[in-house]
Amino acid sequence: QVQVAESGGGLVQAGGSLRLSCSASGSFFSIDGMGWYRQAPGKGRELVATISNGGTTDYTDSVKGRFTISRANAKNTVYLQMNSLKPEDTAVYYCNAEARSSRSWELLRYWGQGTQVTVSS
Repeated sequence: QVQVAESGGGLVQAGGSLRLSCSASGSFFSIDGMGWYRQAPGKGRELVATISNGGTTDYTDSVKGRFTISRANAKNTVYLQMNSLKPEDTAVYYCNAEARSSRSWELLRYWGQGTQVTVSS
């Protein structure tokens, strides 16, 4: 079992910045990749950014040049630095961790509860 928890959301004015943090804990052999997704009111959940264990990153077009995903040295913590925030970035942001079970060797995805990011105009 793996637990994923996000923090760092809040209310910010357009053009401002926030840094989201996510930590994975529990019983697992390794974390292969982590990512951030978001869901705005009335919309589906969409990919924001992902990072592999080797450091390869991927971003959705709408956040390229503004958001940066990174991982801590321990590799079980991921950050999302969000700069030049826009009102359309307003959403609940969810952290995802891809973990390999130490018991079954399965590679499974786990989700956090989400953290609210609100960008005012």
